[in-house]
Amino acid sequence: MSDSSNFSFPHRTPVFTTVLVLVCFALFGLLARRYYAPHAYAVDKVEGVKTPEERKKLLTDKLDAEHAAATGYAWVDQKAGTVRLPIERAIELTVRDQAKK
Repeated sequence: MSDSSNFSFPHRTPVFTTVLVLVCFALFGLLARRYYAPHAYAVDKVEGVKTPEERKKLLTDKLDAEHAAATGYAWVDQKAGTVRLPIERAIELTVRDQAKK
């Protein structure tokens, strides 16, 4: 017959140890995420620093102004007779002047 006085539960120890190790890994992961993950959503607005939306609007405005300058006519110096021409027209005039030479 078997000796019932040395009765123990060895099958519970691996399960408990496994659960304990998994809980420790989970706690370590949560702590690491909390202290090492960037918190960009919590950054306060700094004076002089523009948001992405503001930078995009400034870039769009600048590109629109450059496009208008490149495709429109305007005086650079009216007294000297210097004008700003659209690029296509300036190319046509340059080709015409070079063909005459």
